[in-house]
Amino acid sequence: MLAAEDHDRVRLITFDRPEALNAFGEDLYDAATDALLDADGDPGISVVVLTGRGRAFCAGQDLGELRQRTTDPDGFTPGRHGFVGFIEALTNFSKPLVCAVNGLGVGLGATMLGYADLVFMSSEARLRCPFTSLGVAPEAGSSFLFPRMMGRQEASWLLLSSEWIDAERCCEVGLAWKVCEPGELLDVALDHAGHLAGFALESLVEGKRLIVEPLLAGLADARAREGAAFGRLLGSPASSGALEDFAGG
Repeated sequence: MLAAEDHDRVRLITFDRPEALNAFGEDLYDAATDALLDADGDPGISVVVLTGRGRAFCAGQDLGELRQRTTDPDGFTPGRHGFVGFIEALTNFSKPLVCAVNGLGVGLGATMLGYADLVFMSSEARLRCPFTSLGVAPEAGSSFLFPRMMGRQEASWLLLSSEWIDAERCCEVGLAWKVCEPGELLDVALDHAGHLAGFALESLVEGKRLIVEPLLAGLADARAREGAAFGRLLGSPASSGALEDFAGG
């Protein structure tokens, strides 16, 4: 479900659920949150790289679990951290965070990039935020972070259109930093992470804090608005119908 390995002071965390395109269910939320918390608290680790195994980086929320949560809430077992805990871990992660987007990124697989300090994408990777096609609202602070990264119009199209955006376009608009050949992606990401890890951890942490801290209050407000909107829409006729269609029901 999740693999971790160290390269000197860099920890590579790999979403390892390829049969589900690395979609997040409660178990993966818990494993990924624990991995981030562990890396953040480990004085021997200076930088973390996130990537996925198989043809997807992350296909977002496991829609089967999401459907169960709305149709059979009593039968749904929440994890220890869940979606909220994972986003909190990303928000509070004090060290440089690098994403190496190896393939498809859908929903959370796209919105988590807002928390990365550097994003590298395979030339074959592409992203999609399918919120409108599912009858729900943007999540993970994307309504706040994406306009600041991409500009309002690019962010509006990505968050509202449910259309795919390819790696080159992601790089052009500032959602990704570099596009790499698929076979070179991980090496390039690890090389840059290793370069950062060669500096004093205290300096890296303080530098990141100065960059991120001015955003935190606005991000918290946006997440609260998104959560309320998502709650209003989830279970509505539009979202219920979309989830039923997904499940073949």
